Amino acid sequence: MRHFLAIPDFTCPELVALFELAERMKRGEYAEKPLTGKTLGMIFAKSSTRTRVSFEVGAFQLGGHALFLSARDIQLGRGEPIRDTARVLSRYLDGIMIRTFDHGDIVELARYSSVPVINGLTDLLHPCQVLADLLTVRESLGGWDGKVVAWVGDGNNMANSWINAAGTLGFELRLACPEKYAPNAEILRRNQAKARITLTTSPREAVRGAHVVTTDVWASMGQEEEQEIRVQAFQGYIVDGDLMRLAAPDAIFLHCLPAHRGEEVSEEVFEGPQSRVWDEAENRLHVQKALMATLMR
Repeated sequence: MRHFLAIPDFTCPELVALFELAERMKRGEYAEKPLTGKTLGMIFAKSSTRTRVSFEVGAFQLGGHALFLSARDIQLGRGEPIRDTARVLSRYLDGIMIRTFDHGDIVELARYSSVPVINGLTDLLHPCQVLADLLTVRESLGGWDGKVVAWVGDGNNMANSWINAAGTLGFELRLACPEKYAPNAEILRRNQAKARITLTTSPREAVRGAHVVTTDVWASMGQEEEQEIRVQAFQGYIVDGDLMRLAAPDAIFLHCLPAHRGEEVSEEVFEGPQSRVWDEAENRLHVQKALMATLMR
C-alpha cells in the first residue's frame, strides 16, 4: 500500500510505466476493471470541475464507484481531527482522493490512512495536473528528454509540481516569477541538485528556445482578495503571441485551467495552433485512471 502525494513518490521508471498505462487506456486497449467492487472517497475542501469529473468518471470506467464528500458533508467540517477521519474512512473505502488547502492536512491523512491517499490538490502541490501535462508533452513532442519547459507566472502549487517533475525526470525547467512570488525555496533547492532548474524574473529569458510554455492564473483559489495587487505585480507576465514566438518553432502551450484570457494568456495563444489545453484537460482522466489502477487494484 502506497500513497501519491507528490511526483517524487514515484521513481522515473514508475512514472514512465504510469504514462504507458495511461496511453493504453486512452487508446482503448485496456479492458480490465481493477476497481470492481471498490470505492474511492473524494474529499473536496476546494471546489473543482476537472478533478471531480475526471476522478468520478475514471473510477466508474475502471469498474468502481466514487463518493463525493464535501467538507460540510463529513465531520471534518465540524472539527473532527484528520487522523480520526482517516482511520474511519479507511474502514469503508479502498482509496481516498483529497483536494484541500493545507498540505500538512494531506500528509496527516496519509499517515493515519490504511488505504491509498491521492493528492488532488493542495496549496503547495498539484501533482495530478502535472502528470496530465507530462502525458500531453509525450503525445505532442515525443517526450521530455532534451526538451526545455518554461513556466511563466506565479510560483504556486503548479510551479512546485513542475519543479518536482524536473528533478524526478531530469528535463530542463526555467521559471519566470516576480520576486515576491517565487516557488517554494526548499522544493527548488532539493531539485536543483538533480536537474537543470533556473529561476528568473524575465519571461523572455525563460521562454527563449523552450519547447513547452505553461502558466496559470495569477490569483489561485483562496487568493481572490489579492487579485488587484497580483494584477499589478504580474504586469509583463502574459503569455502572448510575441512571447510564444521566442519559443522553439514546435513549442506547445499548456494551461491547467480555468484560464483568464487577456490576463495570464492572450486569446491568440489560448485558442491558437500551439495550444494543447483541451488535450491536457482530457489527459487528467487517463493519468488518474492509471494512478487509481496502480494504487487501488
